[in-house]
Amino acid sequence: MVMLLVLVSLTAHAASVSLHDAESGQELNRQLSLLEDAEHAFTLEQVREQTFTPANGKTSTGQSRSAWWLKLDIDPRGQTQPWLLVVGAVTLHDLIIYLPDDQGQYTARHSGETVSFAAGRDIEYRRPVFSLPNLKMPYTVYLRTYDPAGNSFPLRLWQIQDLEEARAQENIALGVIYGIILALLLYNLFVLLSLRDLAYFWYVMATASALIFIMSMTGHGFQYLWPETAVPWYLDRITLPSIWGFCASAFTQALLQTKRHVRWAHHLLSYACVIYVLAIALEALGQRWLCGWMIAFLSLTSIPAALIAAFIRWRQGFFPGLLYLCGYGFVLTSISVLLMRAAGIVQPGDSTAYIFPLSVAFETILFSFALAYRIQLLKQEKSLALEQANQEKSARLQLFAETQERLEKAVAERTAELETANQRLRDSEEELREIAFTDPLTQLPNRRYLLARAEEAFAHAERHGEPLAMLVIDLDNFKPINDEHGHDAGDMVLETTAVRMRQSVRHADTLARLGGDEFAILIGGSDAADKARELAERLLSTLSNPLHYNEHILRVTPSIGLAWYPAHAENFDRLYRAADKALYRVKAHGRAALAIASETSVRRPELAYLDTLKAPKDLRD
Repeated sequence: MVMLLVLVSLTAHAASVSLHDAESGQELNRQLSLLEDAEHAFTLEQVREQTFTPANGKTSTGQSRSAWWLKLDIDPRGQTQPWLLVVGAVTLHDLIIYLPDDQGQYTARHSGETVSFAAGRDIEYRRPVFSLPNLKMPYTVYLRTYDPAGNSFPLRLWQIQDLEEARAQENIALGVIYGIILALLLYNLFVLLSLRDLAYFWYVMATASALIFIMSMTGHGFQYLWPETAVPWYLDRITLPSIWGFCASAFTQALLQTKRHVRWAHHLLSYACVIYVLAIALEALGQRWLCGWMIAFLSLTSIPAALIAAFIRWRQGFFPGLLYLCGYGFVLTSISVLLMRAAGIVQPGDSTAYIFPLSVAFETILFSFALAYRIQLLKQEKSLALEQANQEKSARLQLFAETQERLEKAVAERTAELETANQRLRDSEEELREIAFTDPLTQLPNRRYLLARAEEAFAHAERHGEPLAMLVIDLDNFKPINDEHGHDAGDMVLETTAVRMRQSVRHADTLARLGGDEFAILIGGSDAADKARELAERLLSTLSNPLHYNEHILRVTPSIGLAWYPAHAENFDRLYRAADKALYRVKAHGRAALAIASETSVRRPELAYLDTLKAPKDLRD
């Protein structure tokens, strides 16, 4: 008996399919045979020599890394008109059909999501459809399917006129579903724009992604939205349900307020969102099989967590929890059925093909009623808030009336005090400003003021395309005067020099003492470079005049460095460095002269008193 059973199992084969007119629309999976290609190594010639196993009505092998070969024997001797072979699965990743010709040679046709819509079928239909050859003798059709996220292959034979009639009926039914979902989606979007509520935002996102997901599952997305190319990874059967699952989980958290009331469910839904994002990322990297199992795993965690959280919130007195339980419970149950179809636990068929679109349509209708309740709650909350605000306003007005007289009196008393205090504050601020920006010895602006003024000057020069000149001045022989005559003599020299320089510069120019015996002048205007040269030559003469201290005659001379923007620098810091570098070139070549940053020579004026200066040689040097 054992040997007989083995022999029967080895020789068993599926019956052939007869092409009679009455068989149009018949299911073929009971006449189908299967062969697993775990290594993806079989060619058609090798497959024809292999032993197939009868499918016995099976329409899915679930999530598998293997390729699966399908064998269908067809007897065309009753054929009176052309026939079409329709593969019921619309989201297969890769599908190849091998059709024979009258010479017994096979031609391969590629279909599935790896080719464009038109290339994967012989007529424009949402499912893959192929014309059978017009042969007189029995022949065999082979199909190869590969989809790590779930192989399904419900097959039917159709005559063209019958398929057209069935397609029209399907489009009407699905069009009604699309219309209901789209209309309520737009209504909910209008409510979202009016209320700006987070729960409505995630609900609209979930419904929109579900609509695209439904169109992808039915094949209309491939047919109408992206028909020109192969289905990209971000629109396939992994990414679209992951996006929907992410939005649905976020909507559940927002609507049921799980973070506050059902924290364990909130954490599970947050983990589900992370896994959905990870699944999308792995799908982009080509890990389709792993992504399919990740999404299937979520059916054991996020779906029960959402339903239990809705039940708990309903029992806590939150009525939208019941609406969620009824509406999304049906949707999430349909998702469970889809996942079981992908895993091969439930075989694809007419009874489960439309469960998800119908459940989403039912959910959108139910939640349209729920929106009215939500709006009523918001109105009640707003009314209560307005009532509380009016009460608070009345109390404030009464308090204001009681204290107005006292306030007026207090204001009158305090006004004079505040005016005095404000005047003192203004005086103090002015004094502080003077202290902050004025050199106490020479009463010239200091380095801080120069930096602030330079920022404004550079902005003005850049805006109007004008130059900006910088003179850096250092007094020669100042240190010997300090050492020989004391700091009082040095202070007198600095004060006198400051007066002479102030008399030489224009009102629009900025003169500042940088510290010690170093001064700087910032000159603006379209003729800044020429004015700077003239001023430098004038200062060389003016500052070299002798000074009287007690019975002593003191003499200092200026060393001047000149640079201007934009020829020598593009900002204040570099402009100062360029002028300072020119100054030190003067120091290195005998002092009492002018040096310009872009020139190598030093301009030394002819000063008559230098020839008659009766002073030690080292001081003259």
